[in-house]
Amino acid sequence: MGRSGRRRDAVSELLKLTRVLTQETSLESALRAVTDVALGLVPADHASIRLLDGAKTSFLSGARSGKGSQERPMAFRRNQGVLGWVVEHRAPLSLEDAAKDARFVSGDKQGFKVRSIVAEPLWAGGDVIGVLSVSSSRRAAFSDKDALLVRLLANCSVSPIENARLRRLAIVDDLTLAYNHRFLLPRVREEMERSRRMGTPLSFALLDLDHFKRVNDKHGHLVGDLVLQRFADRVRINVRRIDVLVRRSGEEFVLLMPSTSAKEGRLIAERIQQTLAATPLEVEGPGEVRQTVSIGVATWDGQEAPDMLERRADHAMYAAKRGGRNQVVVAEPVVWPKPQPKRGAPNRVTAASPKKRAKR
Repeated sequence: MGRSGRRRDAVSELLKLTRVLTQETSLESALRAVTDVALGLVPADHASIRLLDGAKTSFLSGARSGKGSQERPMAFRRNQGVLGWVVEHRAPLSLEDAAKDARFVSGDKQGFKVRSIVAEPLWAGGDVIGVLSVSSSRRAAFSDKDALLVRLLANCSVSPIENARLRRLAIVDDLTLAYNHRFLLPRVREEMERSRRMGTPLSFALLDLDHFKRVNDKHGHLVGDLVLQRFADRVRINVRRIDVLVRRSGEEFVLLMPSTSAKEGRLIAERIQQTLAATPLEVEGPGEVRQTVSIGVATWDGQEAPDMLERRADHAMYAAKRGGRNQVVVAEPVVWPKPQPKRGAPNRVTAASPKKRAKR
């Protein structure tokens, strides 16, 4: 294909992407649309887009396409790795051979080989809000025109993505990147309606860190904040993408688990509780902090209101605390009273009683 044909295809793809982004309501789906297009525009094996949180200290969300896209991405560190360098220096970066550049940091479970990289900052409101990057296993795989296409892609997609990012930040806890408490009730109602419509179970877990005050008293609130961050990360590792993590308050979290039975909800909660108890959280300062969690799990019965479901999980969590902490307790199902016939209501039996038949 000639240069003019490739240019027309690029323009067509960018226009198509712009239409998709203006209609897309899911932030993750919008980001994935961008990385999918990136793989079609330039000779890359892998494409990634990562958005920063409000404090610019970690990634809020992201998407990946191509090789290794199913592997867990690396955490963000300012001025560390290619993405950290781009954010810190507020500038694009192209590497012909990443293996020979000190700015490149390879992940332990990256899942794909990287030699060439093009990384472009995403700009909004005069600040860098994220990074779009492409990579190849071949050395010097990207031309100057490829780098320009990546820049055009970033510029075309950043406006609708920034709008979606701001909407997400409004309902996300800045510290842990879990959803905040304002998001909980509407989402519970939404999942209840979906559960009723689809005929699928819905489970609700309340997670409370044990003796968390001791962490703050011993190490200070900065370390306490890091423990909350690492705990939220640990939960996310052990649950599915459709599960919803909410920071209800302080060291209390809610995990909403769609399409999850009581038995499955218990297994998920026990996996979180046991992995946390077995492996300390790595934090700057003390290095490691041992932390446990008490969890109460309740499964929706198809009738109860959101506050009753939350109350049952809350009671189960406190039962776990009273039982010695560092454990999971499953709430008892709701026992609804049997409906009583109303006074004066006509008898449902249509046949006449024996006495009435005798009189007739």
